[in-house]
Amino acid sequence: MAPRANWKGFLRLSLVTCPVALYPATSDTEKVSFNQINRKTGHRIKYLKVDAETGDEVTSDDIVKGYKVDTDTYIEVTKDELDDIALDSTHTIEIDEFVPKTDIDSRYLIRPYYLVPDGKVGHDAFAVIRETIRSMDKVAIGRVVLTNREHIIALEPLGSGLMGTLLRYPYEVRGEKDYFDDIQDVKLTKDMLDLAKHIVEKKSGAFEPELFEDHYETALIDLINKKRSGAPIAAKAAPKTGGNVINLMDALKKSIANEKDASPTAKVAKDAIKGKKPKKRDEGQREMLLPIAGKGGKDAAKAAPKKADKPARAPARAKKAG
Repeated sequence: MAPRANWKGFLRLSLVTCPVALYPATSDTEKVSFNQINRKTGHRIKYLKVDAETGDEVTSDDIVKGYKVDTDTYIEVTKDELDDIALDSTHTIEIDEFVPKTDIDSRYLIRPYYLVPDGKVGHDAFAVIRETIRSMDKVAIGRVVLTNREHIIALEPLGSGLMGTLLRYPYEVRGEKDYFDDIQDVKLTKDMLDLAKHIVEKKSGAFEPELFEDHYETALIDLINKKRSGAPIAAKAAPKTGGNVINLMDALKKSIANEKDASPTAKVAKDAIKGKKPKKRDEGQREMLLPIAGKGGKDAAKAAPKKADKPARAPARAKKAG
């Protein structure tokens, strides 16, 4: 099941308009997540909204937005006042201009979305806008309001739909000058650069994200499964460090030697992975998220993990942008 749309409205290029829906292109719901619990009782921690001065709990109806102007002074802004300054981009993505994709600095990129026609009407207008952008080999720049804030969005064709990427405003991007000023101007020899290039060439390949592995996620799943089954948890040895590089040329030569030793094994392993379909989350990884009979602690440690039917994948919740 597809996630819920983050936004629904209209896409407009001059007088050409069509209803569209905006969906998140990425998700973190498959990652292992934790709850905070009381060590003594094992119960989940509950957070309350309280008055900072009185300590009394405050209901949602009594909470309003306030802009801090002094230590204890706030300017209250109501929902009606925010609605009064609502922009046209709240309901419409207006395409303002077209720019070369290479002109967009990667520091301005926030997150991707999928833009599709909403409903049975408007597909012709959507196709006209999509193919116009495709034929010009450019990116359309527009504006959209998500979570009450206006964002710049860059639209480009992706198959039969459009991919929209939220962009940062200039005031959100820090300049590099303050960080790079103290970097020393080092003179490198041709031999050093040739050795470094040789290492890069040995490690060069195609971009294949299906080969990426989240090692921390795998370690988390292994840790939880071991604790669930009561298996002993061995202390991990401290990682070995290479120490400080004393001679850069020697380090480059040693790197090349290590690459030669490891390359046959690495190639066989990579080819083996390529021959398989993209790795999916194991059934056991889903099972570990199921509740365990008993109260936990010693009872849970004694209980062996029960083989469970693979549960249906829950629909991913739409994550609000902002």
